[in-house]
Amino acid sequence: MESPLPFKFSTPIKVRFNETDLQGHVNFGHYLFYFDVAVTDYLRAIGYPYEVMTADGVDMLYVASKARYLSSAYFDEALSIHARIGHIGNSSARFEFQAIAGRDGRAVAEGEITVVMVARATRRKISVPLKMREGVAKFEGENVPDHSAR
Repeated sequence: MESPLPFKFSTPIKVRFNETDLQGHVNFGHYLFYFDVAVTDYLRAIGYPYEVMTADGVDMLYVASKARYLSSAYFDEALSIHARIGHIGNSSARFEFQAIAGRDGRAVAEGEITVVMVARATRRKISVPLKMREGVAKFEGENVPDHSAR
């Protein structure tokens, strides 16, 4: 992640037993599921939940994701999944994440998910909706670089 700006949003996750592996810690793939939960909750927080998005005939396709693992998390541990949009382009946006352990504040993982906005009916790319841009701008303030004019 490029931006050192703080996260204004987080959502809680409690590690379930089935998310751990024989080594006793969260299996790496589950962090992408945690990030996906944070996307849903973040969209709700900015006032552009999936229900509104789909009613507008819009959808998001996940086109890229990555995660970096910094320390282990364990069964029954509380995590805060911090989320923000770090970039808005013409038809895409990049969500950024940090997973922080609630008990001691250690960084557990960080990552990104890039989405492309599409029309639900045709699956063709469209511009990032104004409702989403305005919701992010209002929630994040000046923290989001908007490169839609490029």
